[in-house]
Amino acid sequence: MQPQEATGVQYSRWNENNQDQVSVNTSTTDAPAWRRVYNLLCTGKLGIAMKVAGGLALFWIIFIIGYVTGYYVHKCKQQ
Repeated sequence: MQPQEATGVQYSRWNENNQDQVSVNTSTTDAPAWRRVYNLLCTGKLGIAMKVAGGLALFWIIFIIGYVTGYYVHKCKQQ
């Protein structure tokens, strides 16, 4: 029998119910720092809130750039 590791995938084909069984064990302690930050900020309810806030910020930035550009493109020449 092989020792089980803290992380990884364990596949057991032979069990009592004669069904395949897949167990996935994950641990965040071995994950790189960027992955922990991604999991914190980009998943779950906080992730949804961050995406909404980012979308609104991007909308306003594009709106302001378009407004300023349009102002200077369509500015009437003064004599």
